[in-house]
Amino acid sequence: MYRDLPPLTWLRAFEVSARRLSFTAAAHELHLTQAAVSKHVKSLELRLQHQLFIRHPRSLELTRWAEAYLPKVQDALDRLAQGTREVFGRPPDEVLTIRCAVSFAVNWLSPRLPRFLAAHPSCRLRILSSVWADPFDAAAFDLDIQYGTGTFPDAKSHRLTQETITPLCASGLAGQLRVPDDLARQRLLHVQGYLDGWATWLAAANAPCVDPGQGVQTDTSLIAYALASAGAGVVLGRRSLAASYRQGGVLVAPFDHEVAIAEGFFLLEPVARATHLDAATFVQWLVEESATTN
Repeated sequence: MYRDLPPLTWLRAFEVSARRLSFTAAAHELHLTQAAVSKHVKSLELRLQHQLFIRHPRSLELTRWAEAYLPKVQDALDRLAQGTREVFGRPPDEVLTIRCAVSFAVNWLSPRLPRFLAAHPSCRLRILSSVWADPFDAAAFDLDIQYGTGTFPDAKSHRLTQETITPLCASGLAGQLRVPDDLARQRLLHVQGYLDGWATWLAAANAPCVDPGQGVQTDTSLIAYALASAGAGVVLGRRSLAASYRQGGVLVAPFDHEVAIAEGFFLLEPVARATHLDAATFVQWLVEESATTN
C-alpha cells in the first residue's frame, strides 16, 4: 500500500501550490526556490500520470483531478501533523498559543498586550479567539482564558478579574431610566453563556416589574455592546469588558447600583504536561497585570 504513496515533499509542494495558486507563493511559504516547488509538482504529476495544474503566466488553475485530490492530501497531512504532536508534543521554538474569549481579547487583553510585547520582544504569540467556553484542550493550546467560577478540570487556574454587573446604555437613552423598573419599557440585551444575567441584577435592584427574559439574545458581548452603543437597548455590562466603553463615554450607567458576582475571567494552564518555554513568563505578566486593575 505505502509503495504507491508519493514522497511527502511532493505532496507538500502540491498542497501549498494548490492553496496559494502560485508556485512563487508556495516557494516562499515552504522556504524553497520556485524552481524546486515546480519540479516537485511536476514529479508528482508524472507519478500520478495526471495533470494537476493549468499553468497560466501569473497564476495556477486546478484541474478536476487536483480539485478531487487536494482535500484528501490536506486531510492526510493534518492527521500526520496531529499524530506527531500527540506523540512528541510541540517543537520547543514554536509560538506560544493562547486561546481567549473573543470579548476579553478585544476589550481587556488587547489594550494591555503592547506592554508585554515591549518587555518581551522575542516572545512569539498566537492568539486564537473563542466564543463558547469549550473545555481546555492542552494538546491544541498552551494557555486558555475562559469565563467561569474557577472550576476547570485538568487545568490550573488564575483569576484575572473580579466582576460586577450593571446596566449600560447609550447616553441618549439614559434620560428615560430614572428607576430600575423603567427597564420594563426598554429592550434588554442578553449574552448567552453567563450564569449571572439580568435576573440576578433585577432581583438585587428590587425591580419586580421588569421581565428579565425579554429582549435580544446574542452569543458574545461584542454584539451586545455594539447594539447598546447604537441605542438598540440596554446591556448588562461586566466591569472587565465594559471599562473602555464607559471611559470613552460610548456607554453610560443610568443607575449607581452595581452587583458583585462570583464569575470572572481565568487564565488556565495545563497540569498534565510540560508547558511552553514562554508560558511561565506570560502567566506571570498577566497575573501581575490583572492585579493592578482589579
